[in-house]
Amino acid sequence: EMLDELTGQGLSPPVVVADAAYGDNAALRAALAERHLGYVVQVKGAVTAHAADAAPHTPAYSGLGPRPKARYRTRPLSLREHVLAAGRPAARALTWRTGSKGCLRSEFVIVPARIAGRRPRLATDGSLPLSHVIAEWPRNAPEPTAYWLSNLPANTPPADLVTLAKIRWRIEHDYRELKTGLGLDHFEGRSWNGWHRHVTLVT
Repeated sequence: EMLDELTGQGLSPPVVVADAAYGDNAALRAALAERHLGYVVQVKGAVTAHAADAAPHTPAYSGLGPRPKARYRTRPLSLREHVLAAGRPAARALTWRTGSKGCLRSEFVIVPARIAGRRPRLATDGSLPLSHVIAEWPRNAPEPTAYWLSNLPANTPPADLVTLAKIRWRIEHDYRELKTGLGLDHFEGRSWNGWHRHVTLVT
């Protein structure tokens, strides 16, 4: 609803980012895609997907009843399984920002996949769209430690995908600054008008 309100004002976010509390919601991801909004959202490794080269199959029509619809014949695997199948050699070292102690850097595996789920929204030909699966796999970790999904174009540079996946630190940083540096949490009044004025001043 907030994004629709923003669109009604003639504005549109370049990319929507979110943590797993939102990213695991398949309906939300579908709603963003329907609005042609790009996203990079964190998800759990248990989210299922078909391989990028998987194709739907349409059974032959028997002549009775409705015509069969195209469906994937392969069993979807978890994102964890897809990344582990790609293997440790697929990981690449990427930097997403410079912090107070130097560059923040880790290793990531990025693979294309077709996200499945319980009730996936198929195209008219029965196919699922390609998504980027982004997995952080630190050098000393036995398996990936975090996962993200993105519907950005296939030619999006890996460094950009990782930067967007990790950009939520900025939200937390800004919120902390609003509270501690600018007094967002100093309000002690009880009226809506007073609260509105205080938040406007802080903003």
